[in-house]
Amino acid sequence: MGGPGRCLLVTGPPAVGKTTLIARVFEMLKASNPNLKIKGFYTREVRQGSQRGGFEVVTLDGRTSPLASTSVSSSESLRWPTVGRYKVDIASFESLALPELQVEKDTDLFIIDEVGKMELFSSSFFPAVLKVLESNTPVLASIPIPKSGRDIPGVARLRNHPGANIFTLNPSNRDGATDQVHALLLNMLEQQH
Repeated sequence: MGGPGRCLLVTGPPAVGKTTLIARVFEMLKASNPNLKIKGFYTREVRQGSQRGGFEVVTLDGRTSPLASTSVSSSESLRWPTVGRYKVDIASFESLALPELQVEKDTDLFIIDEVGKMELFSSSFFPAVLKVLESNTPVLASIPIPKSGRDIPGVARLRNHPGANIFTLNPSNRDGATDQVHALLLNMLEQQH
């Protein structure tokens, strides 16, 4: 498995701001190190009025694809897995996310938001995440907090990975967290070269 401290996992309760933190850190890295080759994706809410209508996957260069929705009702979607009231579109997720996780020699950092229940319905996703971890390329990823004490098996494997550093986000440390995570990543990236 990867060397020590190559993987930074951001965790915390739902809606605490994990994706916001990751997006901010990505923007800071791009601004300070424009030549970094960063690959990956983040997951963003899709709102319908004031309601959360689902989620989409967004690549770091701005392409989007549906991940899950409350309002899909095609004959296809009847066979899709569900998480709560959301139907998960695995094919759509895989078409955008999996190419972003291809390990290439010149990649400096992978961003994976999130390794969660919806994404793990894809049988190809977790093996791709493990390949990234084994490549020794630094990784910034988010994982859900265990629900009522139970961790999702894939998430537990990441959490217990020897190279993983866990950063738990909560409302009181949220403001300083972006700078802390940014500093930790810069440190990881310096060790890379």
